[in-house]
Amino acid sequence: MKLQEIAEVIETIAPIPTQESYDNSGLVVGSKNDDITGALITLDITEDVIDEAVSLGFNLIISHHPPIFKPLKKLTGANTTERCIIKAVKNGIALYAAHTNLDNSMKGVNAILAGKLDLSVEGVLQPLKGMLRKLVVFVPESHHEIVRNALFNAGAGVIGDYDCCSFNSSGKGTFRAQEGSDPYVGNIGELHSEQEIKIETILPSWIENKVVQALREVHPYEEMAWDSYALTNDFSLSGAGMYGLLSEPVDEMSFLLNIKKVLNVPFIKHSPLMSRNVLKVGICGGSGNFLIQDAMHQGCDVFITGELKYHDYFMAENKILLVEAGHYETEQFSKELLYGILKEKFTTFALRISRINSNPVNYL
Repeated sequence: MKLQEIAEVIETIAPIPTQESYDNSGLVVGSKNDDITGALITLDITEDVIDEAVSLGFNLIISHHPPIFKPLKKLTGANTTERCIIKAVKNGIALYAAHTNLDNSMKGVNAILAGKLDLSVEGVLQPLKGMLRKLVVFVPESHHEIVRNALFNAGAGVIGDYDCCSFNSSGKGTFRAQEGSDPYVGNIGELHSEQEIKIETILPSWIENKVVQALREVHPYEEMAWDSYALTNDFSLSGAGMYGLLSEPVDEMSFLLNIKKVLNVPFIKHSPLMSRNVLKVGICGGSGNFLIQDAMHQGCDVFITGELKYHDYFMAENKILLVEAGHYETEQFSKELLYGILKEKFTTFALRISRINSNPVNYL
């Protein structure tokens, strides 16, 4: 199996363009043309994890956290990042990371965390911006249904929980075919008018090439008339953090104890209790302090994340219960998530979750 095939499955759930600007998701070491003997899934890439892959005879490690965040100027083995890269290259092991693109996915890190906490997801706390485009195409009436269906089948026309979304208006198009052309209708050298349908639809920017290719394959005109432009709308299907509802209200202490149990963490830190029930919960695996205001805006009773700074706790102001439950702990299920995504597609492929606990934080 080629690495490209594995990457495509992951990126269907977590497209690379949805990662944050500071991130380094995707293939970090290796080639997408590599033949893969097996894949080891981990939260972090450490030397022990690479040794584990070598012992298994696997030549791909899929991690949540990228092994390289900042550019490397040297590879001398002076630190753990350099040693990991050197060891991976020496052993012919490719390294692939699904980080903030998996965080920002509606089927990603926060989705599986919500499931573990028995939350019914309602939405994203901070939807991505600048990700949507409007596609407009003009097509003769005889082909408008064929063209519209091709757009939808390629992934266009999804707005929230609705698909096959478009606006269609009728009008008259004009054109004159020049020498050397092969017009679908009309004659060379003569001005022609044709009753046409203007189809408008929406799509995420990273599938535009795929959608336009599908469009070209069914559009009857030799020269297809179409427009594409950026939208300022939020992309509600992708973004940082999530919020959802419990099946019924529970008291704060019971809810906190359940977090400890589900995440298997020795202790959690939280802002002052407010002596009220919990129903609406905001979550963000990893570092999510930038979402506190968003959780409050959504009316969440609690906001759970992996890391908070001292002064973040002052933002609670008896309006929300802030819970700090550990970076590793709130992201640990990403291993299970990636395993499930790949195992469903490649049932006989050699795939394993790493047995190495890569959490650098210890508790006394």
